[in-house]
Amino acid sequence: MSEESGIKFYTLEDVKVHNGKGKGDSSVWIIYRDCVYDVTDYLEDHPGGGDLIMEHAGKNCTRAFDDFGHSSDAKRKLKEFKIGEIVEEQRKGAKKKTITVKTDPAEKPHQRSCFSIISCGFCG
Repeated sequence: MSEESGIKFYTLEDVKVHNGKGKGDSSVWIIYRDCVYDVTDYLEDHPGGGDLIMEHAGKNCTRAFDDFGHSSDAKRKLKEFKIGEIVEEQRKGAKKKTITVKTDPAEKPHQRSCFSIISCGFCG
């Protein structure tokens, strides 16, 4: 976990341990649209029952939440439980770092012509 300008940032691993099954810490965190929510105190009040939330405890529930078609009231209620955000490099849609290998422009890749392949002597 890190903190910038008042916002706490969590890794996916930080959230994963808050799945309601921890020893001494049975808190339940979920991820929705790259934000982290502590919904522990909402389990009993959830209209669909706490079991539905527990299916996604410690995980990203964005798809399930959106697929169900929660109301704008439900989305407003969810904001009450926000405790932070996922670190930038682990967010959905985050650009993957790529490694660029520089080669000598004078080097040309080895290419074989069709004729050299056909007449290599190893083919029947």
